Amino acid sequence: MTDMLLEIKNLKTHFHTDGGIVKAVDGVDLEIPRGGILGVVGESGSGKSVTGLSVMGLLGSRRARNAGGQILFKGRDLLTFNDRQLQKLRGSEIGMVFQGALSGLDPSFSVGSQLMEVIRRHQKVNATQARKIAMESLELVAMPDPERKIRSLPHELSGGQRQRVLIAMALSCNPELLIADEPTTALDATVQKQIVDLLVDINRARGTAILMVTHDFGVVARMCRTVAVMRYGKVVEKGTVQEVLENPQHPYTQALMNAVPRLHLTAAERAVPRPERRLFELTKNLPATPVQREEAYAPL
Repeated sequence: MTDMLLEIKNLKTHFHTDGGIVKAVDGVDLEIPRGGILGVVGESGSGKSVTGLSVMGLLGSRRARNAGGQILFKGRDLLTFNDRQLQKLRGSEIGMVFQGALSGLDPSFSVGSQLMEVIRRHQKVNATQARKIAMESLELVAMPDPERKIRSLPHELSGGQRQRVLIAMALSCNPELLIADEPTTALDATVQKQIVDLLVDINRARGTAILMVTHDFGVVARMCRTVAVMRYGKVVEKGTVQEVLENPQHPYTQALMNAVPRLHLTAAERAVPRPERRLFELTKNLPATPVQREEAYAPL
């Protein structure tokens, strides 16, 4: 039997707004084994990021409510944790890489001071030891010239370098699970590949399990073993990457695959105006019935 590190069972996360209840996550079931990589894909508003934030306890709104379900991390239900327990868990056992590197870093402080703050919050080390760990973390993510970069302010780094700092920060306390919330969205294709390869290398070298939130099937195909497709707060299909990408069963997954740009189109396909191939037109009348495969979620 596979040793599951994270088990999300029937998770429901709702937002109480003036216009009514928004069911951002509505009965989601996901599993990640120790050392595994799970990709969660879907269009904007499907509930991908809210699922990751629910695991971290970082919903950040008084209107947000966990309306049901369980988030079992190493057998412990995180939804029963108080704020102090969650603060201790974040960073030390579960790390998170946010989508916007500039919003995730304080522009007023150097990269080194921010890394050291995270390290000293979760580890009993002095300033000298914290700086040594910070340097090792930057070296782990292949930061060029880490001696200079550790003294730099965030705006002095490129987008890819700032993303490496966020990854280094999330890994500095050696967590068992890393939640990556679209960490490659704002990067060009070359840097995106470097970041994806870096995450795969970290997974293989340190055994860090990864929950990869993305809208990019290319990222999923490159780094994930299993994938879950979300729509309207529900998982509509999940299974191995090969199964889901090569033989999608749910109409929504098929529509997502059809919306992926292709380099080689037939003459008939090129004749179809691009606006008519929009995802909205492809998916507006689709059912939301889930398709779940029985394959075990196994690490790479």
